[in-house]
Amino acid sequence: MEPWLNHSTLGDFILLGIFSHNRTDLVLFSAVLVVFTVALAGNILLLFLIYCDAQLHTPMYFFLSHLSLMDLSLICTIVPKMADNFINESMYISFIGCGLQIGFFVTLVGSEGLLLGLMAYDRYVAINHPLRYNVLMSQRVCLQIVGSSWAFGTLDGLIQVVVVLTFPYCGSREVDHFFCEVLALLKLACADTSLYDTLNYFCCVFMLLFPFSIIVTSYAKILRAVINMNSALARQKALTTCSSHLAAVSLFYGTAMFIYLRPKRYRAPAHDKIVSLFYTILTPMLNPLIYSLRNREVMRALRKKVSNWFMGCPK
Repeated sequence: MEPWLNHSTLGDFILLGIFSHNRTDLVLFSAVLVVFTVALAGNILLLFLIYCDAQLHTPMYFFLSHLSLMDLSLICTIVPKMADNFINESMYISFIGCGLQIGFFVTLVGSEGLLLGLMAYDRYVAINHPLRYNVLMSQRVCLQIVGSSWAFGTLDGLIQVVVVLTFPYCGSREVDHFFCEVLALLKLACADTSLYDTLNYFCCVFMLLFPFSIIVTSYAKILRAVINMNSALARQKALTTCSSHLAAVSLFYGTAMFIYLRPKRYRAPAHDKIVSLFYTILTPMLNPLIYSLRNREVMRALRKKVSNWFMGCPK
């Protein structure tokens, strides 16, 4: 008998996970823990620098701080439970725990996707309307952008939790994933989920393509403005300003679209689990690295703090 069977109850789900306990998977699991630790440290450090350094109190870094907060929350929603199940070989998750994981996951992914889309508008205003930037990106507008991102993500998360957990689960309780993912969980429902599957697909299309259309439109206008610039230095500065955001967008939307916009007949659990590792664990690690290593202002703030600490007079 498997060890986790002794712990499971009628209200629990069993997460089959992505790793077994052979030597190769132990190495891969260790790598996931390293990535988790780097992501945790990177996002906390970025939040700390943005909070402490007055020169980083600008709209772009305000958005970036919320992006880091979303990434931080996302990895803490997924990795600790995955690690606990792997280490203790107890693959169960309670019904309530599964619902909470779905809610937080959908909320954070939805919020991050919309925020990344709206951050493209910030880059458009900075490059196409630099003289009016402070007016167009006022504190009120920034709060509306961040607030709407969190609000739409939270609404989506609540709807998903309520609908998914109202389905009866009277057969197998084995979720073929390393967390309570909606599509994997619905396969266990002993009821017709075809209508919800269709609605959920169109919801995912909207939640991904709506912000993505903002990104495409914003960068089309940015590209036109860059082409019309007379100075090569100005063009290079504009492209450098956008490169970090484009890298983060590519990582997030590339993996999310692969999972949620594919027709059902092309989905494979093994592929979904591997790709899910990218936007639930790897992307939260890479985002702070992309925005710090490629950003002179962040590196300046970091050097300043390190210098102050070594001199014994932190500010």
